[in-house]
Amino acid sequence: MAHRSVAQIWHTLGHADAVHGLYYLLMHGVFALWDGGEAALRLPSVLAVATAAVGVALIGRMLAGPRAGVLAGLIFPLIPTVQRYAQEGRSYALVCALITWSTWLLLTAISRRGGLRWSAYTAVLLTACLLHELAVVTLLAHGATVFRSGLPRAVIRAWGIAAGCVSVGLLPLAAFSTTQAEQVDWIGFPDLWQTTRFVVAALLGLLCAGVLGRTEPDAGRPVELRTLALSLLILPTVLLILLTPVRPLYVDRYVLSYTIGLALLIGAALDRIRREATRARALRGAVTVAAAGAALAALFPVGAYLRTPQSRQNDADAVARAVREVARPGDSVLFMPARRRVWTLAHPEAFRGLSDLALEHSPVASNTLHGTEFTPGRIRARILTARRIVAVHDLAGQPLETDAREAAKRETLRAYFQECESHTVTQAEITVHARPGSC
Repeated sequence: MAHRSVAQIWHTLGHADAVHGLYYLLMHGVFALWDGGEAALRLPSVLAVATAAVGVALIGRMLAGPRAGVLAGLIFPLIPTVQRYAQEGRSYALVCALITWSTWLLLTAISRRGGLRWSAYTAVLLTACLLHELAVVTLLAHGATVFRSGLPRAVIRAWGIAAGCVSVGLLPLAAFSTTQAEQVDWIGFPDLWQTTRFVVAALLGLLCAGVLGRTEPDAGRPVELRTLALSLLILPTVLLILLTPVRPLYVDRYVLSYTIGLALLIGAALDRIRREATRARALRGAVTVAAAGAALAALFPVGAYLRTPQSRQNDADAVARAVREVARPGDSVLFMPARRRVWTLAHPEAFRGLSDLALEHSPVASNTLHGTEFTPGRIRARILTARRIVAVHDLAGQPLETDAREAAKRETLRAYFQECESHTVTQAEITVHARPGSC
């Protein structure tokens, strides 16, 4: 997408992925400056997490003191979910960074007042929402903080105006994206692993909040750290989970900003424990600090694993290598379902010698993500002209597409071809089919 022209990106957004349009345009600009392949694709996410860590440190400093801020800023990039999205060429790390800095701007606007600060808060949070529209749930956390902190009516009114501007600014994108709602049909009820991770994070945050106890805000600390951090940690995620019966939308990366609240609570709690340890509670403090150190040390193996291909469900590099290894000159290829053609886009050269039997118009020519395919009858006829076909498809046991084109692919292969070999590559299956006796 980023290598397409601005006009091509714009036309594609009319068919799919409007919610990621701003990110595609941003990455188009990055590649125009430096076409550095995967390094250029991932660099903005790395820089975003580094920037977010600075913002977390400044928020912690404002609400709990310098040492708490430094600890929170150091803990933030150690959180496994943050490490994951720091590595990926997607918008989630950028959104998290913008939410971090919008939170800092909110605090400065509350404590120092002034229309310019409120305008900056509105602009930064709106940008986050335009990068991914579900960032709008951040307003729930910010609103809870504002209303629970006993702030003057003028501040509450200013925040309400800012929140209204963000909502109005997002409305056109939100309205248009409903026409592409089928793109999130894959989201179901929260799975056990995602739910468990959130519950563990929430419980850890609540434990740290208990260590902190309640503190009264003062002129230098406009809101209580616990109020802000727990709101960021819990409210956006709970809202998406509660909406599941109406419309399943909960995916943990959509609310990655919960890690901001978690880092703030852990950093402030560790600072509180350190201060208590210096006061006559040395034994309890030492034990707690040792336990915290052990917990942080336990994250390093997780971080190491997250730097391996096995930590990802889809590995486009490995798919390309597997296809190169099994393909012979003159072979054809089928993608089942058609959306798996996206695996070719990272390394198109690996598929260049293969005839794509179902493809009528390429993704670029059709202004789509995956290209457009022939009619079911034409796909069947083209498959019958081939001797050997490399099928790139989902693992066995995954739900089968009911589309007539996908049914034609499956039925024709089953009736006229035999399976020669099959290779599993993370969540992909590379299977060679041939006419009987041609393996």
